[in-house]
Amino acid sequence: MKVINDSNFSSDVLEKDFVLVDFYADWCGPCRMILPFLEEIQNELNIQIVKVNIDESPNLASKYDVMSIPTLIIFKKGEKVSVNVGAASKARLIDWIKSHQ
Repeated sequence: MKVINDSNFSSDVLEKDFVLVDFYADWCGPCRMILPFLEEIQNELNIQIVKVNIDESPNLASKYDVMSIPTLIIFKKGEKVSVNVGAASKARLIDWIKSHQ
């Protein structure tokens, strides 16, 4: 999964049809817990998932109201359409993503 920041957020997220953004931090246990699920989901559903490190890109975290992590945000054609806060099972994440595709 590609880690993005302020400089490439627009081209890698806002200019795409469908992107799931994982706002995370290296020190976050729940973020590390869902990472394998996200890698599997990316391949199984053939979707683009990118990561934003909130410690390295605090402006993005603030802009999208990320108050706790992990926060997953689905963007469709540059618009924020759904938010999932906290760790979740792989099945729950798949259901959430499919409900917004």
